[in-house]
Parts: sequence; C-alpha cells; structure tokens
Amino acid sequence: MIAHSFRGELFGPAQRLHGATYVVDLELRRPELGPEGVVVDIGRATDALEAILGELNFRNLDDDPAFRGKNTTTEFLAGVIFDRVAERIKKGDLGPGSDAVRELKVTLHESHIAWAAREGTIA
Repeated sequence: MIAHSFRGELFGPAQRLHGATYVVDLELRRPELGPEGVVVDIGRATDALEAILGELNFRNLDDDPAFRGKNTTTEFLAGVIFDRVAERIKKGDLGPGSDAVRELKVTLHESHIAWAAREGTIA
C-alpha cells in the first residue's frame, strides 16, 4: 500500500495524491533445479521480498528522495522491486544455490484488470 502522485497531463486526476494497493508476484528462474529440487529457498525469498516491500509499504513515495522527479507508476515500481531483488540475489540473501538464478519477473497487480511486470536476466 503506497501513496503517490504523478506529473503530466496523461495522468489526469492521478496528478493529485492518491493511494494504490498492489499484490506482488515474484518469479525466479534458473536453468536447472538445485540438488534439493528447488530454485531457491522459498523462505529466504519470501523474507527478502517482504523486506523490500517493507521499504515502500505505507509510504508516500513523493516524499522519498530516491524517487524525486520520477512518476512512480506501477511499471516503474515493478522495475524498482526487480532491481532490489536482483541485488539481494547477487549478495546471496536467498541462500545457497541462489547464484544459479538467471532470470526473474516481478508483477504488480493493481486489480484483476490492471497490472504491470518487469522481467529479465540478472546482470
């Protein structure tokens, strides 16, 4: 759950401060399963995602210096979360074998008819 506003005529009334609530999906991909038969430790992946979302949850993103001058659209936020998850993977926060993860996808659902995703390889 976040609050934010947008700049630009494209956004109409959303230029005013408003809220958004997202359901967030994280998909992790690797070429082969690890010896335990999993992609990563799901508990550690859940903890990492919860920590990342905790940095955004119940915040007015307009007040966050990291987002100054940005339209924090659903598409933009999917990219932010993607980058932060990728950083955690590179640091090994998802546990042994997480270095084999090659791709990920983050989807933010605003509703059953509106969502955006960012997917790609981990650089």
